[in-house]
Amino acid sequence: MKIFVFLFPQFNFSAPKEEAYFKMLSEDELLACRMKETHLRSKDKKGRLSLLLAKSGSHENVSSQKKPPAKTNHITPDVALRWGDSFEELLSHSDGVEVFTRFLRTEFSEENIEFWLACEDFKTTGSATKLQSKAKQIHAIFIDKEAPKEINIDHSTKATIEKNILKPTRSCFDVAQNKIYSLMKKDCYPRFLTSDIYLTLTKRAGPPTMTRRRSRSFVFNERPEGTGSWL
Repeated sequence: MKIFVFLFPQFNFSAPKEEAYFKMLSEDELLACRMKETHLRSKDKKGRLSLLLAKSGSHENVSSQKKPPAKTNHITPDVALRWGDSFEELLSHSDGVEVFTRFLRTEFSEENIEFWLACEDFKTTGSATKLQSKAKQIHAIFIDKEAPKEINIDHSTKATIEKNILKPTRSCFDVAQNKIYSLMKKDCYPRFLTSDIYLTLTKRAGPPTMTRRRSRSFVFNERPEGTGSWL
């Protein structure tokens, strides 16, 4: 079966203005066109959402645009070693957050730290109008089922957030933020401490290797002659 699809010259700039033209498409061809159009619209929607949040003034790390790796030459080994004391110590340093974010990108899970940072920024918002605007943006970027950076939280927590953002308060993302924090602390942070990114900063190639101690018999054989007995 053939379907007549009329195309008009105002959408084809190379055609004469007074001339209309048409092309016959099969059902399969028409279906393929529609699927392609739907895919492009979905991709464009996600791009607009990320751009909207980036322009809104929310935390810079929320943007979906990949940033070039920051230079870390100024980070001393002593500072980097302190990040190994605790996850809280790591996140208390801006350089620590940046390096940890780089590590999460290698695991394709940077949305976790970006969501956590967005929530931290959200809780400092003073204006009620901005609070509502940021709440909707965070939901669109990280919570919605079509979110470009959807975080892994349970359905119940999502439902609670969707209810709370109708009249948002500074604590409406706390439950989800705490869950993501616990996930990063228990799952991602230990791997970060053994990663090449972190070990390079601390000037270590890895955990120190165990050296085998010499046996007593080996030491006995090395005793210089004429030095008396061992007893």
